[in-house]
Amino acid sequence: MSQLSHINDEGKANMVDVGHKPQQVRIAKASGYIQLQPETLKLINKSLIKKGDVITIAEIAGIQAAKETSRLIPLCHPLQLTKVEVKATTEKDGVRVNSLTKCIGQTGVEMEALTAVSMALLTIYDMCKAVDKKMVMSDIKLESKEKKDQ
Repeated sequence: MSQLSHINDEGKANMVDVGHKPQQVRIAKASGYIQLQPETLKLINKSLIKKGDVITIAEIAGIQAAKETSRLIPLCHPLQLTKVEVKATTEKDGVRVNSLTKCIGQTGVEMEALTAVSMALLTIYDMCKAVDKKMVMSDIKLESKEKKDQ
């Protein structure tokens, strides 16, 4: 097994030095899902959840979360994001959330994409918990990541 990059020679947490890496366009996409009861989906689609517009608020929460990732995950580098897109879409038995994050930097934006999806799903959970006791969040995953020269 290769040495973990976030552990130093003494076995302690270590923020990786990326200063030697070139500035590149970094893009990551992530997705996740929350399963909901049929009645909950009807309420969301008719904008009848008492806390407000579930889809729009979840998307905004995801964008905000991506921008705060380095404050939430201790060893993440703070990044100057150039694009964050979060799209929540109702499906047959739940809501799918997709995110895209982009920056020009020396390290990837995967954690920002995953954080965006996670927080959007948590926001849906929070907004619907009064009417749905069987929600299940699942399949949070990185769909792709890429880096390319500017």
